[in-house]
Amino acid sequence: MPGGFYVIICPMSKIKFTIITLFEEAMRPYLEASMMWKAAEKGLAEFEFVNLRDYGLGPHKSVDDTPYGGGDGMLLRCEPVFAAIEEIKEKDPSAEVILPTPAGRLWTQKYAKELSPKTTPKHYIILCPHYEGYDERILKLVDHKISLGRYVLTGGELPALIIIDSITRLIPGVLGGETSAEIESFSDDENELIEYPQYTKPADFRGDKVPEVLLSGHHQKVDEWRKAHMKKAEN
Repeated sequence: MPGGFYVIICPMSKIKFTIITLFEEAMRPYLEASMMWKAAEKGLAEFEFVNLRDYGLGPHKSVDDTPYGGGDGMLLRCEPVFAAIEEIKEKDPSAEVILPTPAGRLWTQKYAKELSPKTTPKHYIILCPHYEGYDERILKLVDHKISLGRYVLTGGELPALIIIDSITRLIPGVLGGETSAEIESFSDDENELIEYPQYTKPADFRGDKVPEVLLSGHHQKVDEWRKAHMKKAEN
């Protein structure tokens, strides 16, 4: 596949992301560090890059053009996007396509859980749009239109990294602790609660003390305190 790059090759990985982008160099440092790197090293995740320019048109490998009807900016063309996705899906027809877009469904912890692999491995193709947008016909290829919020970015690379991180961290073994991804903010899908306050050493910092119950060693009382101090997320 043109432009292919594997952070780590592991056919038994729990999840695979094939990222179609013009700016691979902007994404690799994050995926090759910290928890994403550990997930790949453990064989729990696989990250692949595909350069959309490799499917561009003409001598300059063009991937964009001006919009019909006029207007500022450029739009991603159908031809290179369809060619890239169709080639990937020839090798894995089960792969699902994700498009970060302001017109998509709002990304939440609940949505991340829905896309996280359960009993079978998952493969997601993430198209990172650029310029002023994309040709509407590209949506025919998309399984998941995802919005990160009510704002606009210059490209899809940052949203793609957020989506990848929030899905991958839910895979057992990525974070380390068995319940690390369960007892945290937004784990309560219905009420969207923020995780309880947490503290570490020292017990007294400039007169600001850790609540006594957390120092008591009484697990039931600690659990009760934590449940009582979970808060609703602000809108």
